[in-house]
Amino acid sequence: MKKMFLILVALFTSYFSFSQSTYKDSLQAYIDDYVKNHEVVTGDNKKYMQFYPADENYRVIANFEKAITPKWFKIATSGKEEKLYRVYGTVSFTLHDSILKLNLYQSQALLMDPKYKDYLVLLFSDATTGKETYEAGRYIDFTTGDIKNNMLVIDFNKAYNPYCAYEKGKYNCPIPPIENRLSIAIAAGEKIYDKPVK
Repeated sequence: MKKMFLILVALFTSYFSFSQSTYKDSLQAYIDDYVKNHEVVTGDNKKYMQFYPADENYRVIANFEKAITPKWFKIATSGKEEKLYRVYGTVSFTLHDSILKLNLYQSQALLMDPKYKDYLVLLFSDATTGKETYEAGRYIDFTTGDIKNNMLVIDFNKAYNPYCAYEKGKYNCPIPPIENRLSIAIAAGEKIYDKPVK
């Protein structure tokens, strides 16, 4: 009996380690592709892009609740132009023993484009914002198809910087509304760009 128990523990440990390793490898491949194909950061400047170590604890399964008759509203940006968005729905989840709730947004401009009509974005800031991560917040992209049975997998390891983090004054990047500003630290995803921004 004891021997069987030890075998089961060994198998479980082996499976867990393999799972963790597979996840980290998969995430690293995702980050490598993100850096390689970045449209703003090019050439040697890519070495200034920084990321937190992969942490599967920041991959959560959230409950999704679709907004009923949401209205379009203007979101401030890092530039002079405001952009029209609406709350597509809300996601709620637990992270570090905290129950969190964030809005998932839909862009009016992208909704008009057949290529991006299913595009959704999670705009957020947290306790790392302006310290370890970009001062105006970070984003995570989704599509409506990512929502299944009113559930959405949110991987904060895939949080990325808007283009404004690399070139000031050139882009109008939406700033996370106050309801999407978290008081806890999300130590996952892309960190601050380690090169003086022009």
